[in-house]
Amino acid sequence: MSDTTLAVVYYSSTGTVHAMAQRLAEAGRNAGAEVRLRQVAELAPAEAIASNAAWSQHFDRTKDEPKATAEDIVWADAVLFGTPTRYGNVSSQLKQFIDTLGPQWAQGLLADKVYAGFTASMTAHGGQESTLLALYNTIHHFGGIVAAPGYTDQLKFVDGNPYGVSHVTGGNNDEPLGEAQLAALDHLAARVVRIAGKLKN
Repeated sequence: MSDTTLAVVYYSSTGTVHAMAQRLAEAGRNAGAEVRLRQVAELAPAEAIASNAAWSQHFDRTKDEPKATAEDIVWADAVLFGTPTRYGNVSSQLKQFIDTLGPQWAQGLLADKVYAGFTASMTAHGGQESTLLALYNTIHHFGGIVAAPGYTDQLKFVDGNPYGVSHVTGGNNDEPLGEAQLAALDHLAARVVRIAGKLKN
């Protein structure tokens, strides 16, 4: 077992990004890391959540799960950020959390860590790449090291996203993760843990 630490920090409204985060946490542990799986706080008004049955059900199921703090990021050698696409951009919930990290950023506590991202959208061209690239703008400001998966394994030619890992949930927003996505998530977690371990040592 290594002493590498991994934080998987995410926002999920209906559960897809939550499932991706859980898989990444499991894969990170399998890669030898100590893992913290942390959800960011929900910001949407109750009426918005209630308007979508899947959103409401997921909120109720996960409302008592551990919430992300700045200390989780400072603690981690590697960080995986997850968000659904919101008009081709990072969700306000995850962005709000990131925006609270100013004091840690000012102290240089977010630099020299390994970062990558994961996302989901309802449609195949629903802004997955732009969402991950927008997320990485923040990582550059941190002085973080973006460890996007690229095409570093043949499986990436199947899942097809060199910027991170993404999933298309379909018109009913309920398409489960397939073998390609699960393999890509496992690869991403193992990659960031390995790179973070090399930097740490």
